[in-house]
Amino acid sequence: MSANDSSSSPETPEAGLGLDLPETASGDKGYQVLARKYRPQCFEDLIGQDPMVRTLSNAFATNRVAHAFMLTGVRGVGKTTTARLLARALNYERDGVDGPSVSLNPPGVHCAAIAASRHVDVMEMDAASHTGIADIREILDSVRYAPVSARYKVYIIDEVHMLSTSAFNALLKTLEEPPPHAKFIFATTEIRKVPVTVLSRCQRFDLARIGREQLIAHLQNICEKEGAEVAPDGLALISRAAEGSVRDALSILDQALVQEEGKKQVSGEDIRTMLGLADRIRVLDLFAMAARGDAVACCTELHSQFEAGADPLIVLRDLLDHCHQCTRASIMGEAATLEDYGDSAELVRALGAEFSLGQLARLWQMLLKALDEARLAPDPLSATEMALIRICTAAGLPGPEEAARLLQDGGSKNAVAPTDTPSPSAAQDPAPRAIHSSGGNGGGTSAAHAVQPQIEDAPAPNAAPQMHLHNLEDVVALLNEKREMQLCAMVRRCVHLVSFRPGAIVFEPGKDAPADMAPQLTKFLRDQTGETWLISLDGKAKGAPTLAQQKKEKDANIRLEIEQSPQMQDIMSAFPGAKIVSIKTPKTRGKDTS
Repeated sequence: MSANDSSSSPETPEAGLGLDLPETASGDKGYQVLARKYRPQCFEDLIGQDPMVRTLSNAFATNRVAHAFMLTGVRGVGKTTTARLLARALNYERDGVDGPSVSLNPPGVHCAAIAASRHVDVMEMDAASHTGIADIREILDSVRYAPVSARYKVYIIDEVHMLSTSAFNALLKTLEEPPPHAKFIFATTEIRKVPVTVLSRCQRFDLARIGREQLIAHLQNICEKEGAEVAPDGLALISRAAEGSVRDALSILDQALVQEEGKKQVSGEDIRTMLGLADRIRVLDLFAMAARGDAVACCTELHSQFEAGADPLIVLRDLLDHCHQCTRASIMGEAATLEDYGDSAELVRALGAEFSLGQLARLWQMLLKALDEARLAPDPLSATEMALIRICTAAGLPGPEEAARLLQDGGSKNAVAPTDTPSPSAAQDPAPRAIHSSGGNGGGTSAAHAVQPQIEDAPAPNAAPQMHLHNLEDVVALLNEKREMQLCAMVRRCVHLVSFRPGAIVFEPGKDAPADMAPQLTKFLRDQTGETWLISLDGKAKGAPTLAQQKKEKDANIRLEIEQSPQMQDIMSAFPGAKIVSIKTPKTRGKDTS
């Protein structure tokens, strides 16, 4: 493989330092994107990778340099750049320095050619497009020969996880015992796909994501060099969208600087619109509406943000972030760091105090599920809206804590969601309401304690006002009286009772029990008694026999007792071949109990 076979050959000159400058070799001054223009030219320029730089510096200083390096990390954190810097460091040579060195200033004899990817002894290969054993065989054939002009032959293989299994196997022996003049540098974003036999032969470096504050400072420095001005909240948005990737951040900044035309400064609102982001304070208001169960306000606010250019998927991710921050604020109190919220930090703390940890944990799970659904849905907006409606509905239902209380206390006439006890005036209002901020750009209002959704008793017009049911037989009798024959039959045949208390029933469902039996029974009892009933299914508990099984067993015992009685024995002897057809008692005369 020759240097010209390399898959990465940026158009860079040898002007000045000869390292990746904007001008082309012909002298044309074409525009060069910021990610290439400000690519690090020495190890000191790398940001956020201090542990790796320190390790390499010590290794070079003590002459304990490995023969193979594995660089891994997410996109845009400097893997390929680090590989080229390593190649330059290994072959660094200038007057007075004739050995590997991590100090690359001033540039050495080979630095310009290596930075331009055209040095004959430094070969780059993109494994994404050269995956086969034939490509690796070229390396194996050339590795035996000494370098032409540099100290080491350096082989840089990018996206190494894309190599085929046979290519990896062919590389193993040479990688374990390479010639003293050969060095290998691998880079990958999918370290789990690299065979452990290869990993064990390399010195591994995990390049970290760049911290948000560090990335903002880096972007501000580049803006000053470019003579551009971007608002601090705009840089914060870019840093957040980049997710720790310097290349992503510079690409977004490149796009943002175009928004500056005719303006003195690129505002945060310009960048928010460019990225399709919603106002985080408005999304925080949306989170409060959903947690308080205000479905109408949720739908209205979601559509308003969508019309303003917000992406539903990003809205859901922001809702998840708000849920996480509210939970942290609930646990840590004033110790929680909420600098990203600015003046709205107190609103986050108020929401964290308003909702229990159980509620916030359920909100997190529902939002996480909603994000997956929205990704797969043909219309993400509709999926997001349905998810918010589902969250609002769940806000009015008793949680596990309230369900356990109902089971212990035997239920209550008014079952409320597991939140702070509302004021007496609030308890008289059956409609869920939410007090939320207007959601304007910039600031937010402090959260007021909202009236929590309640499950109010709404007696049916024909309901018995003081009806008391003491056992399952009373329930079956009421079903029979109201001519609910199908539900009555299901309860008799499929309910293995675990516990019965006024207002709460726990049972083990039979194998033929329909899925909607519990909701049907809950609605019937609420309509007939005017009280809220908690009907729970427990598939692990061992319930009592069903009423139908109990009746069958009782009838069988009665029949056996009669058959064994002396009177029946005399009758059967007098009438050979006779059979008992039915058994009737004075209380059930005219009714067949068999």
